[in-house]
Order: sequence, then C-alpha cells, then structure tokens
Amino acid sequence: MLLIKTKRDNILTPLQSVCGIVEKRHTLPILSNVLIEKSGEQLTLLATDIEIQIRTHTAGAGGPEKSAVTVGARKLQDILRSLPDSAEVSLELSDKRMQVRAGKSRFNLQTLPAEDYPRMAPADSEQARLQLTQKQFKRLIGLVQYAMAQQDIRYYLNGLLLVVTGNEIRVVATDGHRLAFASEQLSESLSRTEVILPRKTIIELSRLLADNDDALDIRLSPNQAVFRFGDIELVSKLIDGKFPDYERVIPQNHNKVITIPRTTLLQSLHRAAILTNEKFRGVRVVLAPGNLKIISSNADQEEAQEELEITYDAEALDIGFNVTYLLDVLNNVSNEDVEFRLADANSSALITLPGNDRFKYVVMPMRI
Repeated sequence: MLLIKTKRDNILTPLQSVCGIVEKRHTLPILSNVLIEKSGEQLTLLATDIEIQIRTHTAGAGGPEKSAVTVGARKLQDILRSLPDSAEVSLELSDKRMQVRAGKSRFNLQTLPAEDYPRMAPADSEQARLQLTQKQFKRLIGLVQYAMAQQDIRYYLNGLLLVVTGNEIRVVATDGHRLAFASEQLSESLSRTEVILPRKTIIELSRLLADNDDALDIRLSPNQAVFRFGDIELVSKLIDGKFPDYERVIPQNHNKVITIPRTTLLQSLHRAAILTNEKFRGVRVVLAPGNLKIISSNADQEEAQEELEITYDAEALDIGFNVTYLLDVLNNVSNEDVEFRLADANSSALITLPGNDRFKYVVMPMRI
C-alpha cells in the first residue's frame, strides 16, 4: 500500500523535526522508531522518548485509505539524507515491511505495529495559556539555557524554570555555580504559574523554533507543557521539584560597576583561557582605577596576562572566576557592552546589559 509519493524534502524535513528526541539504543526497541500515520492526504509523524513527544505532519499522501506503522527513525532519516535533493521518493507498506523507493534505489525496512507505540496522554487540566512569537521565546531561552546543570543529583537543576506572573514571562537556569535570568513582556495578564522544563525539552525547542514572528502557543498544566508552532506540537513532562529562590540569589547593592565592550572582553578571556589549569579553568580579574587585568596560570607555571583600559575609580579588587562561566554569558548575549557589578572578592558578580533590567547573570567567585 502506498503511503506517500513526493519530493525527498517533503518527508525528510518533518522527519528531522521529530528525530532529535529518538534514542539510538533504547530498552524498548519501538522507541527507536517513528510512528507514521496516514489519513487521507495527510501523513503524520510522531516520536517520543516517554518524557517528550513531538508530532508533525506533511501533505501529499496518496489515496483515501487510513494506515499506521512504525519504522526505524534514524535509518529512514539516513536513507533520505543520502538521496539527491531533487529525488522523488515513495514509501510503501507490504507484509510488515516498508519499502523506500527513489529512482533505481530500493530499501526494505523492518516495521513494528503502530498499536504498540506509546503516546503521552493529554493533560487533564490547564493552568496557563500564553502566546509569544517563535523568535521571542527562542531568544529568551537562548539567554539562559547554557546555565542549566547537566546530570546533577539535584534533578530540578537539570532543567529550566519557566514562570508566568502577571504580564511577564521569566526563565531561569542555574547549576549552583552561576544563575541566568531573562524575562519578556506578555500582551495579557495571567495568574502566577511555575514549571520546570527538562533540559532535553529546552534543547529541542531551541533547535526547532524559527527566528521569525510566527506564533508560538504555550499551554501549561500541573504535569506537562505543550508547545505548538508551525506544523509542530511538542509535549513535555515537567520536572517535579522545588527550584531555588532565584530572587534571593541576585545581588541588589553591588557598588563597583564597570562597563566593558563585550567583544573586547570576550577575546581577552579567550586568550587568557589558553593557559588556565585544564581542570579548574580559573582566571583572576584584577581591578584598579582605570585598569582591568585578566591573569591566568597553570601547573606548568605558564602565565597569561591581558590588560584593558576601563572607566573605574573605586578601590582595587582581585577576584577569581571560572573562565568558562564568563565566556558562556558573553557568547550568548549580543549587546555591544556588558556591565559588571561587584562588591568584594568573596561575593558573586552580577553581569547585566546597560539599560536593560530584563537580563541578569550571577556568577560565584572561585579561589585561585
């Protein structure tokens, strides 16, 4: 039975949208597959890893029949990628196999029954529903996602806090050593809702969201979040846990303030990072009136020193930081200048953007 006959990209593009969450080796073999459902002229593709589910569709399916099957997601993707861009591709079902045809190429793939494919149940109730543009939300999560923890025993840090409060949406990420906060104005006022989205969900959203003004519809419920944009629906389970009180972590009264061109500082830190200790990655930031030095050294007693002229007339300060944490923030904001707010060598630094109170980055000092 013919599922679809169309240009290669009409199948490959939606397949790539869902394939990001497919695990290559899973304890449940069927989770390495993509579910393909045909209903009239529409072909729907669905993938899940039990925690996240992504669904999308493509038009141009042949015939009025209904059918459904699951097939190895990565294998089908690799086959389609290897074909010429202009190839006409057909997917056909016969006797528990799917045949992929393109020109004189034939591929027979093993299938598993569609009825065995797990699906995430829809949420019982809805706490909040909001709309942004895809570009707004992509930029918002891009400002903080690098600060999420990876495989931390405090599982609630391996994700991103999303807060809706009044007419504002906030996103916060922390790994215990640094914290990133960003917010955006909403067009309507909503009751306060807080959810923790898993790391994998955030990575998929930043990959799939377009940099345009098309709508993104977000629905939050007590145990899942649903994101709808373009032809894609992404459903994610939430992390159940208590996120740290981010408002208490953000310093309020740091009196030493310096404004530095972002690119100049980024390049200086990159150079200094070459000679840091590979394990600790520490650099010293030495402040004096009109002058900032970045100093690094390693176990081989090699040393790097960068010197920048700055507008600063307060007392001298010598403070250490993990250079990776500084590089991360400078790589992910796009402003020409950044603002450093400091108190003393034992207090965390606050990095902000001049004239913008919607982004804050807190980084703990380290002893060097």
